[in-house]
Amino acid sequence: MTSRTLSTSPRAGFSRPACPNVDSSRRRWLSVLALWGIAVGTVDIDSGQPIRRTWAQSRRRCSAFVVAAAVASLALAGVPAAPATATPTATAIQAPSALVTSTPTNASAVCTKSGATGSNATTAYTVTTTVNDAGDDTSAIQKRINTAGAAGGGVVKLVAGTYIINGKLRMANNVKLQGTGPGTILKAGPNFLATKGPSGGYPIVTTNGATNTTITNLTADHSGNTLAASVNMSGRLDEYVVDIRGGSNNVVDGVHVRNPFTYSIVAVATTKFCVKSSTTIVATSGKYDQLDGIHVLDSSFGDVISNTIDQRVGTDGDDGLVAHTINGTTHDINYIGNKVRGGHRGNSMQLAVGNHSIYNLKIADNEFYGAPYGIRTGYYDNGTGAVNGVTLTGNYIHDLKAGHAFPDGSYDAIHVGDFGAQGPITNVVATNNRACAAGSIYVAPGTGNINQNNVIQTGTC
Repeated sequence: MTSRTLSTSPRAGFSRPACPNVDSSRRRWLSVLALWGIAVGTVDIDSGQPIRRTWAQSRRRCSAFVVAAAVASLALAGVPAAPATATPTATAIQAPSALVTSTPTNASAVCTKSGATGSNATTAYTVTTTVNDAGDDTSAIQKRINTAGAAGGGVVKLVAGTYIINGKLRMANNVKLQGTGPGTILKAGPNFLATKGPSGGYPIVTTNGATNTTITNLTADHSGNTLAASVNMSGRLDEYVVDIRGGSNNVVDGVHVRNPFTYSIVAVATTKFCVKSSTTIVATSGKYDQLDGIHVLDSSFGDVISNTIDQRVGTDGDDGLVAHTINGTTHDINYIGNKVRGGHRGNSMQLAVGNHSIYNLKIADNEFYGAPYGIRTGYYDNGTGAVNGVTLTGNYIHDLKAGHAFPDGSYDAIHVGDFGAQGPITNVVATNNRACAAGSIYVAPGTGNINQNNVIQTGTC
């Protein structure tokens, strides 16, 4: 296979060699993988301040499956030991004791893990501008956000129609940016690439360290289908379409991201956040890579609930949902009641582990389908972070499909471990999940790990 090399910009410079074949007698269902590296930038974190990636290394490296051995004890600094829910077991695929009938349910969109409520302001600030024309509306909206913030908070109201955004909107404390629904469109304009956001990227709207904000009932159209953005453009992966950055108690509710050229909705170095009842679609083909849906990076106490993610209308999409560490831990996140089709280039969901740990995740009652892989771990930059206290239950993973990633169809519904794992994997519980035309369910051996009462089906789902 011919490798592909792109230029070195944050998380964009990589080459993609073919992976070597690996045979395993212990797990006959493992087959040849073709993994391609995707570069990721790092961030400098100063609590409550803007975050900027300063250098890039390969985030995704080709690694063969290996048979998991006994895992080291959970002595890694800073990782709490979740209580074991069963005696330690080596968790090869187990036959279910009874047919699992659970399917994803529409979880009530309540931010229970984070307790996030967003802005509590009620005073209305109406934006005075003309919609549906060619004029730039950034300044009119930003002035109302600033005025509301200076007054202690407010609701900046947008009517139905298209607002042209050539700048980058920045939220203020206790401000709600509220449209009327999908018909309120914030659309990146023809001069959108001429300026960058406070962290060096291209957000339509960023919280930029603000607290108690709400972004709701609108569409964020990044215009990636028409702008002259490119895969190796400087800053492309430094900020994101809807960017929850720093601060706390921020809510994204009923926001619809279209035509992205970077990640769609991201929580980065923040806490007590909630992303709910929102949608993402990637429809471009052959223009971009690394287009994730909802991405949680170095963040804690969050909810990702009742969202609909479709990264595979075109071929440029990557992971649907992500929990990721670079310069800090990611922990105490609920991913519940989402419907996710991962992209041609990625997974339905990935736990992307660097040198910091991922712990205390609940991944429940989701539907994952149509991606080259289901839910899996990935390890980047020789990451040694632990995975601890992850509960996977009631998920329905079905009809996985080979793509630019895993082109030979060597997928699994759930695979926790391998892929270059170095840190301990403990207290991972996979129960009452259903996989159909989606491979198997595997959890590496480790203290407190459980893999049982899951149903594996083949054929038509």
